[in-house]
Amino acid sequence: MKNALIKSIPSQCFLGEGPLWIAKLGCFFWVDIEKGNLHRYHLTSEKLEIRHFPNRLAVVLEGQDGKLILGLGRRLVRYDSETEEIGELCAVEENLTLNRFNDGKVDPQGRIWIGTLSTLFTEGAGSLYLIGKNLQPEVQLKNLTISNGMAWKPDHQTFYFIDTPTKKIQEFSFNPESGEIKFRRIAIEIPEGLGFPDGMCIDREGMLWVAHYAGSGVYRWNPQSGELLDKIELPVPHVTSCCFGGENLDVMLVTTAQENLSAEDLEKYPQSGDVFLVKVEEGGVESYRAKI
Repeated sequence: MKNALIKSIPSQCFLGEGPLWIAKLGCFFWVDIEKGNLHRYHLTSEKLEIRHFPNRLAVVLEGQDGKLILGLGRRLVRYDSETEEIGELCAVEENLTLNRFNDGKVDPQGRIWIGTLSTLFTEGAGSLYLIGKNLQPEVQLKNLTISNGMAWKPDHQTFYFIDTPTKKIQEFSFNPESGEIKFRRIAIEIPEGLGFPDGMCIDREGMLWVAHYAGSGVYRWNPQSGELLDKIELPVPHVTSCCFGGENLDVMLVTTAQENLSAEDLEKYPQSGDVFLVKVEEGGVESYRAKI
C-alpha cells in the first residue's frame, strides 16, 4: 500500500456523502444527507464550516460565478454561500413524496447527472436524470433502487454508473455532445464479503476508486479487467464516497456514515461518520463545473 492516511476530520455525519473539491476555493465540500448539513473544509487552514438546511441535502456541485448547486429533497437549487440566497432551478418526481435525490455529478460538458431513490429503498423506485441549460430533467435510466456513483473516463467516451444493491458497476458508451448513454457491459462485479459499491471517482489512469458501504474502505478497481488493484483500509464499516482534491489532485477525501450501526457498533467504530484525507500516489481527475 503506497497510499497513506493523512488525517481524519471529526465531522460525525449520520450519512456523510457527496464529496467535492473546488480548486478555486482550495476547499473540500461534503454533505450529511439526513441532517441537512453542508460541510466546507479549507485544506490549508484546516478550518471547517457547517451550514444547515431544513431539508435532506443529498448533493453539492460547483456552479458558475462562485455559486454552489445543491440537491435538496427533490429540488435542485443555486446557492450563494456569501449571501445564503437560494434560487430554485428545477424539481423532479413531485408526486413521489417518499423519493429524494441521491448522488449527483457534473459531466465534462457541464450538464448535471443526478439520481433518486425512495427513502424506503423500494426496489426500482429511482431514476437517473440529465439536467442541462434548459433545466428540463430528462430520464436516462429507470427502475433503479439506489442510484449512486458516477464517473467518466478521461477521454469522455465512457460513463460508469452504480446502482448499489446490484453490486455491479455498469459501463456505458457516452456521447459528449448529446449526453446519450448506451449500455455496453458490466465492468465490475463486487464479490461477496466486500460490502456494496457506493460513491466513486476515477484516477488519471482510468482506474475506478469505489467507496464500499459495509466494506471498510475505498477499493481501486480496473474497469477493463474487473481486477481489484488496491484498497485504502479505514477504521469504519460504512464508507460512502470519495473524491480527489488538493493542488496536485493527489489527496482523496473519503466520507463515511453512522447509519445502520448499533450503539455497540458505534462504540467499536467511534470514527464512523468522520471524513478521512488520504494521500494517493496515482492522482485524480478534477471534477467539472455545472453550466446551468
